[in-house]
Amino acid sequence: MKSREFAVVAEQTEIASGIFSLWLETESIAKEAVPGQFVSVYSKDKSRMLPRPISICEADKENGKLRLVYRVVGEGTDEFSHLTKGDQLEIIGPMGNGFPLKGEKPLLMGGGIGVPPMVQLGKTLKANGCTQVQTIAGYRDELFLTEELGASGAFYVATEDGSAGTKGNVLDAVREQGIEADVIYACGPKPMLRAIKAYAEEKGIECYLSMEERMACGIGACLACVCQSKEKDEHSQVHNKRVCKDGPVFLSTEVEL
Repeated sequence: MKSREFAVVAEQTEIASGIFSLWLETESIAKEAVPGQFVSVYSKDKSRMLPRPISICEADKENGKLRLVYRVVGEGTDEFSHLTKGDQLEIIGPMGNGFPLKGEKPLLMGGGIGVPPMVQLGKTLKANGCTQVQTIAGYRDELFLTEELGASGAFYVATEDGSAGTKGNVLDAVREQGIEADVIYACGPKPMLRAIKAYAEEKGIECYLSMEERMACGIGACLACVCQSKEKDEHSQVHNKRVCKDGPVFLSTEVEL
């Protein structure tokens, strides 16, 4: 059940160039959040009416805290990067559908700013008794969240320039390390997801993709964030899915990339 509230900033740090880790104290959102969901964050500048969708990195249900890890890409996220302890931030969430928790040997793959959602997913799978969590994080160059990702199980890195781990992308790391899995979870840019979808179909592995799309309303009404689907959408009666409402997580065979 999503709610709209003013969260209080507990802590914010820059963990890589232009990438910030923001801990928020919330009344209810942290308690309701599941891995793969996101929140919509509102600017205090009323000229920026639309909220910014940011994926949930961690949810501390016991203490009512939510962690958002985001990249500064425009005026809205730049505003958020200047928040300090005690500031208030209007948010609504948790939004969308999360990852289904299944498999004995799951493989989590995150690329770029698609890395943060893998933290809570890995933690939750491990807490639910999964002892073979495997995670691959793909970076352009600078690493972040490596300690958190490694705490859930086997952890591998791929970098475009080869400065750490496998030189190349996450699938290059899969091949280099000989990694096997019975279910795949992935979040990242569309070319990465397209390649993972093809790989999963080739290997016959069940695969769930968290889609990244520009959003407007965040509740499924405006159809600004549709992706192409195999089945007709009940809302629009065309072959699309609303990423904010029907996703952001989809079974890979449900969507066309």
